[in-house]
Amino acid sequence: MGFAESFRQNFIEEDRWKYLANGLGTTLVITLFAVLLGMVLGFLVAIVRSTYLRTGKLLPLDIICRVYLTVIRGTPVVVQLLIIYFVIFASVPISKTLVAVIAFGINSGAYVAEIVRAGIMAVDSGQLEAGRSLGLNYRQTMTSIILPQAFKNVLPALANECIVLLKETSVAGYIAIEDLTKGGDTIRSQTFSAFMPLLAVAAIYLVMVMILTKLVSKLERRLSANDRR
Repeated sequence: MGFAESFRQNFIEEDRWKYLANGLGTTLVITLFAVLLGMVLGFLVAIVRSTYLRTGKLLPLDIICRVYLTVIRGTPVVVQLLIIYFVIFASVPISKTLVAVIAFGINSGAYVAEIVRAGIMAVDSGQLEAGRSLGLNYRQTMTSIILPQAFKNVLPALANECIVLLKETSVAGYIAIEDLTKGGDTIRSQTFSAFMPLLAVAAIYLVMVMILTKLVSKLERRLSANDRR
């Protein structure tokens, strides 16, 4: 079978390209909301961890955060996805897409937390003392002085975490979500041709990652230019 005939059979006949289009939409939705959840969760955990490391306060919360980080970073994301869907929400009527958002968001939050914590700890402790000398309490100093500097320093790393998360969502099909990868697999099951559907899925992921990588590179150059001013 030639390339043109294979292309027609896999994507044109019976509008099979729609499996990829619909799957791409699902993948982007999961990625977007998982990124938002991961950022919120990661920043909260990072603040707790850095507060304990700098002041010795919030020990109970720090212990919980360390357990969370150890468990999430020490187990595969696909196992976490299966546990959340088949165990935690086993008897709850809940959208599979929402389950995927929760699973990937919790997973990403652990890595975001360590990225942000490193950024916070990299800010000179003199900045904290300067804030106190201006009459700011710890919370005000953290939100007004420390976090803006830390966020600027770790922004490229956070953007790269988004790229990693986008690729990790390819395992969402394990709970029967019709994401991009699952769409390619559905075409394969109908045409019994693996090469063309999987090549298309890989190409779409590659294009998305290249676009995001380009944006991250542009962001890094802009931040570097601002630092030189």
